[in-house]
Amino acid sequence: MSVQNGPRILVVDEDRATARLLSNAGYIVDRAFSRWHALQSVRMDVPDLVMTDLQIEDWGGFNVVEGVQEVAPDVPVIIMTESGAMERAVEAIRRGAYCYLTRPFHRDQVLVSVERALAHRKARRVNFALRRDLEQRAGADSIIGRSAPMRALRALIASVAPLPTPVLITGESGTGKKLLARALHCGSARREQPFVSVNCAALPESLLDSELFGHACHAGVGATARHRGLFTEADGSTLFLENISEMSARLRMKLLKVLADGEVRPVGAETLRHVDVRVIAATLGNYQERGAADQLGTDPPLGAAAIQVALPPLRDRRDDIPDLVDWFVGRVRRRNPKARRVTPDLGRLAVHTWPGNVRELENLVERLVIVAAHDGLGIAEGESLSSELSTERPSQVAQGRLPTVRELEDTYIACVLSRCGGDETRAGRILGIDLSAIRSRESIRSVAS
Repeated sequence: MSVQNGPRILVVDEDRATARLLSNAGYIVDRAFSRWHALQSVRMDVPDLVMTDLQIEDWGGFNVVEGVQEVAPDVPVIIMTESGAMERAVEAIRRGAYCYLTRPFHRDQVLVSVERALAHRKARRVNFALRRDLEQRAGADSIIGRSAPMRALRALIASVAPLPTPVLITGESGTGKKLLARALHCGSARREQPFVSVNCAALPESLLDSELFGHACHAGVGATARHRGLFTEADGSTLFLENISEMSARLRMKLLKVLADGEVRPVGAETLRHVDVRVIAATLGNYQERGAADQLGTDPPLGAAAIQVALPPLRDRRDDIPDLVDWFVGRVRRRNPKARRVTPDLGRLAVHTWPGNVRELENLVERLVIVAAHDGLGIAEGESLSSELSTERPSQVAQGRLPTVRELEDTYIACVLSRCGGDETRAGRILGIDLSAIRSRESIRSVAS
């Protein structure tokens, strides 16, 4: 089986010469023979570069330039034209083309232009990724907490982040597994590349296979065009697999083979592609217990060589609650300077069981700050956060049962109703719901009273 690697270029031209030249130079080349076909191809599977004949279909190259700008603005377009059409080539540059080449082409001229265009795209993607991850990176670099477990975690991040070794993160829901994965990515040499992630529990097996490893045209997954897959997308970067325990045994074996060989084969394809991907995965609780229960085995999902990191639940790091509250309040107020500050009753928060962990605390703080921002709700400086916790049903927490969405909605509506002094009209206006919706929920009365 052959191994194919390198950037992918879409050539929109009836002449085969350019496509042949690029293929011989080691590029992966797709061809299109009309502007419609070209734009459909770009929509289904974005290439690294487009080269189009300007005169195709009566100057249809202009449509290709504009269409690519709309669908994939970071993909450069090189115009190919005759020497007598310089004015129109310049117009294509004005419309967003990267550069133009005039026929007849010299081999070195084509290859140099292609290399420069690809380097330009890579620089744009890196800059975009840096801007996109700026806020997320600030959070990832600020693993909040001064407790002993968090001090140990920061030391572990410093030692593990630079390594290419796969990492398996375990912990309860809401403990911050994705935040830790980002911290590991930002502490590595891959930090300038986009952080790529997928929730394995959100897709059925066939779609997850295609999403991770890609697929060829008509590969039996409902595909009408090739899809590169997240391993190819994350080449040179980090791929985070959330809820890896939901991945089937077959896909786990395929994943382990990619990790061992550094090669990925899309579904239905005959060629392999080299990839350099650092994989970080996360799973709820103890994977050995889950594996035994599902008869999937007890071996680590990323292999025995993977580094395992266990995130502590919030109830085991209660000393961090004040710092976490300050962080969440400050973040909301940075986004909305008009939001009012609230100060927690630390004693009340310290004894709460926090079944939802840090995410529960985050949602609590943000909800109260948002509620406090409404005029007339009466949350004054220094008012306790603990009143939100008074609506809990202790039996549910003790039994380990999480509340339903309906129960959470009832609790929140009751909180706002209580803040409004029982004024249903005012509460409905703040919540954006009708009075009938409030009055139809009988459980709210007992919660609010």
